[in-house]
Amino acid sequence: MRIPESWLRRFVSPDWNADEIAERLTMAGLEVEEIVRVAPPFHGVVVARVVEASRHPDADRLSVCAVDAGDGRMRTIVCGAPNVAAGMQVACALPGAELPGGLKIKPVKMRGVASEGMLCSARELGLSEDHSGILSLDPALALGADLREALALDEAVFELKLTPNLAHCMSVFGVARELAALSGAPLSAPAFEPVRPALDDRLAVSVLAPDLCGRFSGRIVRGVDPAAPTPEWMKRRLERAGQRSITALVDISNYVMLELGRPTHVFDLDRIEGGLEVRWGRPDESLELLNGQTIPLDADVGVIAAGNRVESLAGIMGGEATAVSAETRNVYVEAAFWWPAAIAGRPRRYNFSTDASARFERGVDAATTVEHLEYVTRLIVDVCGGEVGPIDDVVTGLPAREPVRLRADRARKVIGVDIGDDEIAAVFERLRLPARREGDVFLVQPPSYRFDLQIEEDLIEEVVRIWGYERLPVRPPVGPMPMRAVPESRRSAAQLARAIAARDYQEVITYSFVESALDRRLGGGEPIRLLNPIAAPMDVMRTTLWVGLVEALRANLNRKAARVRVFEVGRVFAADAGRVADAHHVAGIAQPQRVGLLAYGPQYDEQWGTAARRTDFFDLKGDLEAIVAPELRFEAAAHPALHPGRSARVFCGGEAIGWIGELHPQLQHELELPLAPIVAEIDLAPALVRRVPVHEDSSRFPPIVRDLAVVVDAELPAARVLAEIDQARASEPVAGVVRNVRLFDEYRGKGLENKEKSLAFRLWMQDTRRTLSEAEAAEAVEAIVSRLTRSVGARLRSGPRSEEP
Repeated sequence: MRIPESWLRRFVSPDWNADEIAERLTMAGLEVEEIVRVAPPFHGVVVARVVEASRHPDADRLSVCAVDAGDGRMRTIVCGAPNVAAGMQVACALPGAELPGGLKIKPVKMRGVASEGMLCSARELGLSEDHSGILSLDPALALGADLREALALDEAVFELKLTPNLAHCMSVFGVARELAALSGAPLSAPAFEPVRPALDDRLAVSVLAPDLCGRFSGRIVRGVDPAAPTPEWMKRRLERAGQRSITALVDISNYVMLELGRPTHVFDLDRIEGGLEVRWGRPDESLELLNGQTIPLDADVGVIAAGNRVESLAGIMGGEATAVSAETRNVYVEAAFWWPAAIAGRPRRYNFSTDASARFERGVDAATTVEHLEYVTRLIVDVCGGEVGPIDDVVTGLPAREPVRLRADRARKVIGVDIGDDEIAAVFERLRLPARREGDVFLVQPPSYRFDLQIEEDLIEEVVRIWGYERLPVRPPVGPMPMRAVPESRRSAAQLARAIAARDYQEVITYSFVESALDRRLGGGEPIRLLNPIAAPMDVMRTTLWVGLVEALRANLNRKAARVRVFEVGRVFAADAGRVADAHHVAGIAQPQRVGLLAYGPQYDEQWGTAARRTDFFDLKGDLEAIVAPELRFEAAAHPALHPGRSARVFCGGEAIGWIGELHPQLQHELELPLAPIVAEIDLAPALVRRVPVHEDSSRFPPIVRDLAVVVDAELPAARVLAEIDQARASEPVAGVVRNVRLFDEYRGKGLENKEKSLAFRLWMQDTRRTLSEAEAAEAVEAIVSRLTRSVGARLRSGPRSEEP
């Protein structure tokens, strides 16, 4: 929000310069991002008058002007502006002047005619982008006056960045009210002189939705002149506040909004059919807005309608059908109070925002609609003429303002400074907050314009910001700092990320908002839809990390990357009716944390030490096994986003924790990927488990090695057979004998049935106290074979074969 210093000082003028005002406002919570001047630096430009203008003898588009610059002599200046005319008051850059951008003015000849200066446009002076002609000045300005002084171009303009709780500061008067409280300078409140009605005309208004509109005030003004020029003082203030001048009627409405924080709307009365209805929209309705956009309406969007036609989007923007124009002669002016909850979020649904909606969704004073309507009417009558009718004021309900209780001891404890009760009372008085003292307690009645004062902490904030944040003492924090035990068996997510990065992956952080179509394809579930997405391709909450990883891959491929290895640690989101709200979760929504990995392209960067090959399923499987400390088990399974036959479910401790596999060929084609990436996603919790070193005695005795080949069903995973062998190792007579087992061969073919396969395992048997006998080794092998026969239907392909250690 831009506020010119002169406009601010109209209401309060402390004995501070612009920098001091900015500093105090910022320290009080109204952040002044920047102080800018009305015009960029230039010098040598004065107010002048065009005494005579005639055609250039050798150029149709140039004029030769006789200019009086107030120095007692006439200057000849050649000008190419189409609007130059005798009698104009203009900005004249004299020889020696320097304009914005470094342009230096000196006498020149233009088509044979000497030119002693330059008549400037607004753009050439940095005042606006208007370059349609030279700048026309007020004839009352003194000739020869320095333009910067004549137009106050060195005036400071404050760029404010306000937080959402400061709705009462979204106007020049609102900031002035804060500045008066900070400085103690007197505040000159605006006077709203009533306009005496000269007509009895009224427009019927029905408020059919009390939950949309709490108060609706309006009146008719007949006989206005839409072509009346906006006064220069008003136009100047609007431009310096960042508003472009349009027409007098529109400018007056914008002016009141900027000055008082009250959005109003001016309807063309002759285009309204019947009376006005304030109601919620209907699904079959649409509205063409002033910005040319036609939007569909629904039942939770407020509208102002006339008959069967919607005329305005309530509290947001007017409609094109009843907009004022050059033919307008009679208008209806409204000032209303719209409930903040009825406005919030609606403009973003249609991908735009307005100054009016920004104020209404934060809260606008409901008590001053009539006074502000009188002010708007007075300006319209003074500028555009006309006769006014009586004000209609429909009230359906106003915001309740319950007193807020402040305990002085509580305030001192929270602030950390011993602020006296009298100082607290003085703060409330300076802020114009009615307060009553009851012992150590203040009962504060929030004014109608303060929507942010609801709980005790709000009042504590008011006390400390007016008292002065800069006065708070700087003290180091004092408190017990016990050393907390860190479990050796767990690691942090940051340590896990470093471990993954050590395996040549790059960490990415992607949006939790993703495109619904891609999420459904990759996640396989129904995502949670956003009510107000920030962009069309970000309309749901992700159910899988693969969406962000795939988008990161595509972005890298677009930049000619041939090898991409990325990972992400983050939350995914899914509907869960049983989820109870807590400090980290929203009721009804599960937010598990996951680890996602993606590998694409060659396994290694191009080098001479190894032949190039593509990353495959087993490369990523090996990375997972290296990263996750607990032993993982992989079982072939189908996932809709993964290649059939090249995907697996990941298990840890008997529980499914994720998926791994190659992207489905159909998805690869749809995403226009040259190669299919390998992806994996697992729950975060198992990945945070750390291997704790455990001491084991080393044996001084030689091991016995046996190779064991068993025939099993071709569909049986080898991991299942290994799991059964591990179970056998935990029971007698195998316990403590078999030290290690490895699968080293799989065979299918001659000598086996079509649906069979042979798995060969190597067993290392050793004891730490003595040398094992052949009989003990044979007994252990027999126990393993017996278990495999019972549990998975295995049979020996051949007897155990001895290997030399």
